[in-house]
Amino acid sequence: LQFAPFSSALDAGFWHELTQRKLNQYRLDETPKLIKGYYYNGDPLGLPARLTLEFSAFDMNASIPARCCPAFGTLYNTNTFETFKSCDKKALLDKEANEIWESIKSGAALENPMLLNRFLLLTFADLKKYHFYYWFCYPALCFPDGIQITQKPVCLGDKFSLNQVQALQKAYDDLCQEEGVTALPYFLIKYHDNSVMISLLKKWDGFFQDHEGKVTVGVYDPCNLSQYPGWPLRNFLILAAHKWGSALQRLEVLCFRDRTMQGVRDISHSIIFEIKLPEAPLGPDCPKAVGWEKNQKGGMGPRMVNLSECMDPKRLAESSVDLNLKLMCWRLVPTLDLEKIVAARCLLLGAGTLGCSVARTLMGWGVRKITFVDNAKISYSNPVRQPLYEFEDCLSGGKPKALAAADRLQKIFPGVSSEGYNMSIPMPGHPVNFSEVTMAQARKDVAQLEELIEGHDVVFLLMDTRE
Repeated sequence: LQFAPFSSALDAGFWHELTQRKLNQYRLDETPKLIKGYYYNGDPLGLPARLTLEFSAFDMNASIPARCCPAFGTLYNTNTFETFKSCDKKALLDKEANEIWESIKSGAALENPMLLNRFLLLTFADLKKYHFYYWFCYPALCFPDGIQITQKPVCLGDKFSLNQVQALQKAYDDLCQEEGVTALPYFLIKYHDNSVMISLLKKWDGFFQDHEGKVTVGVYDPCNLSQYPGWPLRNFLILAAHKWGSALQRLEVLCFRDRTMQGVRDISHSIIFEIKLPEAPLGPDCPKAVGWEKNQKGGMGPRMVNLSECMDPKRLAESSVDLNLKLMCWRLVPTLDLEKIVAARCLLLGAGTLGCSVARTLMGWGVRKITFVDNAKISYSNPVRQPLYEFEDCLSGGKPKALAAADRLQKIFPGVSSEGYNMSIPMPGHPVNFSEVTMAQARKDVAQLEELIEGHDVVFLLMDTRE
């Protein structure tokens, strides 16, 4: 018997919440933390059996989506990538496996079957780059010689009559309502011609008084493969072998799948099969355990998710600006080549009233490269007319306009690349040969100006009229 493993599904909200808790609560604390996820047995064909963690994973009292089964786990969040890599994964797996085994031996798993579906999550959060490294583990205890199938899996609809299928569905719903839940991870089943009864695991002895060597159990199954059960069955079979293996010759398993498509609920695609439990009793020691998830390449290793696009405030600002422009372009000017405008390198000669307004307009159109050239300083009359400056910029003789304007653009929108050059622009017809120093400076300014013009695609002449 083979099993379909879980596939981890971590919502972006989970990483947002982990980031906040790391910064404000955990800090350098690496002690294990309790978290909660859930899995679902109603996915359409083609989807893997997913264990989902959302932003509410850290709140043990938070509700989960209706008709989903909760799964409880342990978070090991490391402070460094080196600790993440060197962490003893085998020791972590063995620790969780031993807890599951102890719950089986003590009978706690009968009272609370969710103890069978534990998981652990090893993480490292690079909060400077918003790169999150993680490795999931779903501990599963193994039989030394595997499990033998005596009757191959078939669809429930092929074995049960329509009346029996409907009776099973009603009995399941009634028990859920009685227990105040919307899903049961494991349950017991007795069925006859037109009747089906189900009960909780802890009522095994009273429910199966005359089982005659064979009983039927139901498992909430997140897998949708027609020939294989999902991962939650594994630890339950260890429980069954430990508790009732000596009295059971055969065990019939219903992998309960509950799908709603186009408004119609259906459980007939659930699979049912029969297995033979191992005759050799399990020893007192914890069985061997497996469970580390494979990465995207199919090898044994961690995964990484890059959330810089949706968590870095600078990236958020860039994407918001781009989205706004694209919406305007799609609706008003569909033929506009927006990428060409955004890629334009703009040189603004003058950082006064015109220069400030033009720069803000260019940023509004997504231009990312803006360079200012001006030799003036900010005076007290400027801020009321020139929106890139403030009163503080006028103090102590005033800041150079070109440098202050470039700095302010960066503060308004970090995604812009802005520079400022504090230099004079020689005017044709105006003498510059007052001395060797002024002549040399003029030549230097002209050379610098020529270099700037060659390095830009668009030049705006925004100086005073006389210039």
